[in-house]
Amino acid sequence: MSQHGRRGPARQKVGRRAVAAGTAVVALGAGLWACDGGSSGPAGRSAEGLSAASPSDSPSPARSYALSGEPRTIPAVRDHTPARGPGWKPADDHRVVVSDAALADEGRLIASELGLTYAGEKDDERSGDLRLETKDSAGSAGAGSESYTMTVRDGRVTVSAPGESGVFYGTRTLKQAVRADGTAPEGVVEDEPAKERRGFMLDIARKHYSADWIKDRIRELGDLKYNELGLHFSDDQGFRIESSSHPEIVSADHLTKAQVKEIVALAEERHITVVPEIDSPGHLGAVIEAHPDLQLRNAQGTATKGAIDISEPGAAEIVDDLIDEYSDVFPGGQWHLGGDEYQALTVSDPEASYPQLAAAAREKYGSGATVEDLTAGWLNDRAATVQKNDRTPRAWNDGFFKDSDPAAADDILVAYWTGKEIGARQPAEYLAEGRDVINYNDEFLYYVLGQPQTFVYPTGERIYEQWTPRVIRGTEPVDAKYDDQILGGSFAVWGDYPSAQTEDQVANGIRLPLAATVQKLWDPGDPELSWTEFRALAGRLD
Repeated sequence: MSQHGRRGPARQKVGRRAVAAGTAVVALGAGLWACDGGSSGPAGRSAEGLSAASPSDSPSPARSYALSGEPRTIPAVRDHTPARGPGWKPADDHRVVVSDAALADEGRLIASELGLTYAGEKDDERSGDLRLETKDSAGSAGAGSESYTMTVRDGRVTVSAPGESGVFYGTRTLKQAVRADGTAPEGVVEDEPAKERRGFMLDIARKHYSADWIKDRIRELGDLKYNELGLHFSDDQGFRIESSSHPEIVSADHLTKAQVKEIVALAEERHITVVPEIDSPGHLGAVIEAHPDLQLRNAQGTATKGAIDISEPGAAEIVDDLIDEYSDVFPGGQWHLGGDEYQALTVSDPEASYPQLAAAAREKYGSGATVEDLTAGWLNDRAATVQKNDRTPRAWNDGFFKDSDPAAADDILVAYWTGKEIGARQPAEYLAEGRDVINYNDEFLYYVLGQPQTFVYPTGERIYEQWTPRVIRGTEPVDAKYDDQILGGSFAVWGDYPSAQTEDQVANGIRLPLAATVQKLWDPGDPELSWTEFRALAGRLD
């Protein structure tokens, strides 16, 4: 058991002093000499083999091994059973072998990263082998597909998992361990994430990012065991992906579908789902610029910035066209509907200010219906389009209204980002309704270019020391009884002032916050390392 034995409530955290005491006991029981903690000794000779040696074959002090420490990784592994032995380090003549062809991508990737030979499907065993395999029994009982076991023993490494994603995460642990210390330590890692959604969201609508920059972030995210990349590609300032159904709305600076295909393919190799977002019925300025007839106007004829007139049939038609089109571009099972900051609902009397919306609400939902009801119905209708394309919808929390009729559909995930909106509700209200929530807490996880209003660039230290997935709004956690309904979280970069930072500055600014965020999504417990130690480790892993 390592210092990070926190996989379940039955396991207790074991301190460093307890591990040191265990080292002495094991050494005496095995008849080994005391050791200075070095890793010298015969390659490929296991702790098990040493302890079974006859008295005449007992190793000299220089050839014995201290009990291993756990791999140094971000996120930290959740359980490591130490052992005696030299560990494993890559060499040119070492092979990567796989149990079946489905693991070829994972095998080729780690082989190229560590300078090994990819040998494909093999049943034989050789010294130095790294073996990747899928096994239903891998990991602890009831472990999910993202769990894995990494065993370093007898001069070889085996990564086993119930699914391909778990195997991939095991290779990330191995890669980081070697990068941090040159050697993967002897012993067994059993690891799995606490949260199923571990995301990074990027606003490419207000700031255009190159395809190569996005690909670099995918590689970084994959090594950190993130599994979602959100792309907010439509807003008032731009529509940033090529469109065949509505080419007139696309901005001059945009990603081609061929580029997006490469981005999605690279993400899939890293077991990352790309989550597209076309925000509506607000934040549609780029669409409205090409379709001014769809602009929402108040009773005096004044245009409402970024808002589409949801009483116009053409509004739903164009948004549904885009959802259908991009469902073919983004094959992952998730979709972000947006739904936030519809300006028609920020005035004191929406029905008087927007009589056309009030009339449409009454026509659709009855004499007492309101603009809020019509807006909730819009969200549900777009969710139905998304679900028709076999996607799970999510929407920003200010797109869910307390008293609307209809209410937002139960199966729309709540992307909770703020408590600053009019009529703001606490996260516990959504959770008490039985809704599942993804944490985008703007107090910790929002990197807003230019730092407008009250936003400041988040620091990795603050996330690492103060935030957990249960801290959904502000700085206070929700009750632990809701933990299972919190599916995970997402760090977000927004482009309010796109020229405030270059691509390189953004990449550097989010490096430590991304590392800290995933540490808490993988294991929300108190980290073993201090912030200073964690930051130093992140520097070694770059």
